Amino acid sequence: MNREEWIRLNKYLADMGVCSRREADRLIEGGEVTVDGKCAVPGQKIRPEQKVVCCGKIISGKDGKGRAQPVWLVVNKPRGIVCTTSHKDRAETIVDMVKYPSRVYPVGRLDKDSEGLILMTNQGDLVNKIMRSGNAHEKEYLVSVDRPVTKEFCRAMEKGIWLEELKQTTRPCRLKQEGEKSFRIILTQGLNRQIRRMCQALGYQVVRLKRVRIMNIHLGSLKTGAWRKMTQEEYREMTRLLKESGATNQPYRSRMENGRERNKEADYE
Repeated sequence: MNREEWIRLNKYLADMGVCSRREADRLIEGGEVTVDGKCAVPGQKIRPEQKVVCCGKIISGKDGKGRAQPVWLVVNKPRGIVCTTSHKDRAETIVDMVKYPSRVYPVGRLDKDSEGLILMTNQGDLVNKIMRSGNAHEKEYLVSVDRPVTKEFCRAMEKGIWLEELKQTTRPCRLKQEGEKSFRIILTQGLNRQIRRMCQALGYQVVRLKRVRIMNIHLGSLKTGAWRKMTQEEYREMTRLLKESGATNQPYRSRMENGRERNKEADYE
């Protein structure tokens, strides 16, 4: 056997997104890891095609090449949770809240004061495609403000707002009034606190901001603080849209647009 095909078990577990190498060593020493049905030992080396089980979960990649199996989570983030993976501001992070057994990280961000849909994954290549602004992927929000929404407000928001702090005019977007002081908005860019800045430029303050869709993934009836795995159908459609947008820059058209209901968002709202 080629010695280059072997890899230390603790490194393998870290590469697969299970935990850090140090934590892997602790799990191995504690008898929580098996290789081909046998208890692993500290310092053990394995080949990627071997069956590795950690804490009762099969870790080995399906392709037998040691690649992590794709994980995509649909999360309903509550207010007060931050979407970073560090604890710099001492607030609970989305990673802390979800407590997924292997390493996943958020796709984009929602403000600490915002709520709603966040995707989490271990697939960095697709994250880059979703976040790439030129692909114009739609994100949809429900927004409540501090005073009545007017036709002039709606027209100005849809046309694009000059944001002095960012020295930039926002892209045209779709907006539909939902109530006296609420509206639904769809964006295709991810400027920092975009919706809040747009509203503030027109003399409004955002009272509540909730993301309800990213591309073809809808929040639906998922409870606040809960998460679910993305369905195979959702994943297939999302990857198809990513492939198409990368080639044509044509955004996803939602059912909302087909009935004057379309949706978009910003990655840092």
